Amino acid sequence: MRLFVSLVAVFCIVCSNVLADQIFPSHVAGTLGRSSREPKYKIEFHSEDSPYHPDDDQESVFMPNKDGKNFLCFLPKVEKTKTLKPVTQQNISSMIVESEKQVKLKTPDELLEVLKDRCFIRLFSMQQEGWWSYEFCYQNRLRQIHVEEDKVVQEFVLGVYDEEATAAFNQNLSDISSLKDPRSKDASQRYHAHQYTNGTQCDLTNQPRETEVRFVCSEPRAMISSITELSTCKYALTIQSPMLCKHP
Repeated sequence: MRLFVSLVAVFCIVCSNVLADQIFPSHVAGTLGRSSREPKYKIEFHSEDSPYHPDDDQESVFMPNKDGKNFLCFLPKVEKTKTLKPVTQQNISSMIVESEKQVKLKTPDELLEVLKDRCFIRLFSMQQEGWWSYEFCYQNRLRQIHVEEDKVVQEFVLGVYDEEATAAFNQNLSDISSLKDPRSKDASQRYHAHQYTNGTQCDLTNQPRETEVRFVCSEPRAMISSITELSTCKYALTIQSPMLCKHP
């Protein structure tokens, strides 16, 4: 009578006189116990009158015994290990491009949009830093003012936002400039610049006053940090801008 055999992968005593290495070579199952000759599987025999009905997670294979007699055996399915493709420079570049498409970083100007329609005033008393205080309105104008009893009694416009001059200035630079001015308190910081031109005419040069407004990454809030006169009637205003800290 033809016999059917099923193998169940459980660690228990063999229910017949068959040893593990009579079914599998020792290098396959040798690491699962203390000795390669210890039983590793429970073996059940089924006749044709009472055939074995395998589960979905089992597969069949013919196995001969030492006498050459074939047995139809059912074994647990083993998932094949996927072969990893080597990562090449081209693959890395493609991944970077794809990532940039999925997550598009905002430009400095996009990050600074939260300042739109906002003005900042830095007031100085005579005892602190001199006669002048400063009012900066984002993408509008910069004023130098003298205040007495909460009233502006004297003012000079240090520049009006110039979109074309700003675009021309940044055309040959990266999004964040690394230019340094040794006279500026924030000279060591990277910044994004806007150009303000066509201010009040300067008595000494007979030219309109102008200012380069420099936005730097700095916490905790947006505010006027410093102003420096780079040359006669030409200024650099530094604005602390925590939103720029999101830019790499």
